[in-house]
Amino acid sequence: MDNRPIGIFDSGLGGLTVVKEVMKQLTNESIVYFGDTARVPYGNKSKATVTKFSAQIIRFLLSKDVKAIIIACNTVNSNCAIELRELFPELMIEGVVGPGVIMASRATKNGRIGVIGTEGTVKSGRYAERLREIHPEYQIFSKACPLFVPLVEDGWTNTEVAKMVIATYLNELLEEDIDTLILGCTHYPILSEDIQAVVGKHIKLINPANETAYQMGLHLLQENIQAIAIPSYHFYVSDHKEQMQDMAKMFLGCKTPDVIEVDIEKY
Repeated sequence: MDNRPIGIFDSGLGGLTVVKEVMKQLTNESIVYFGDTARVPYGNKSKATVTKFSAQIIRFLLSKDVKAIIIACNTVNSNCAIELRELFPELMIEGVVGPGVIMASRATKNGRIGVIGTEGTVKSGRYAERLREIHPEYQIFSKACPLFVPLVEDGWTNTEVAKMVIATYLNELLEEDIDTLILGCTHYPILSEDIQAVVGKHIKLINPANETAYQMGLHLLQENIQAIAIPSYHFYVSDHKEQMQDMAKMFLGCKTPDVIEVDIEKY
């Protein structure tokens, strides 16, 4: 057994969707979360920059003695997860792309799958590549939705403005007769009610966070490093700690957490 925490990181606040699932499924596991709120979004940055930022964050999380890492950011997963595993070979690193692909392949009936994400995630083609590894006949329709992240970060969920923006981005995907839509950014599940209202109930929304938490639990079991202690949760950001406090309280349903700002450039 191993009571050290799991490290989870994202470009901003969207990774709280993964934190929520880990808290729900892995009830004894402690969590150290880092949101790079000073440098969000990652989706419009180069692969080299995203790799540099992610390595800094992992070094910070290692300073908190984490036993494993979940990369909650789809842009990081899609562009540099392989490089990060090579940089930190001793560290168990789970991502959200693989679990999202598993969920989508289980859900689709007609093999026509939509993927939405940041520009970086969509340009990488990683979701389409992984889906076609499972079934070469799948038809994948991808769309970058760069305004979704600021909608979440600025608190515009459950508004008519959000629905109008969502409809503008997704109308062309709806014309492709998709029956499954992967929410390929951890911010997007926070918009899930708005997205479902636009696309209709006949389209299954895939939140990779559910399967990501499950897969991490399997890895911990296989390595015999599950925790048996009462869990603790620690939150760190690179800026705007009040925003993280508000979002964590609202989204995780817990009392206002302590949030600490970190100069991530030191790592």
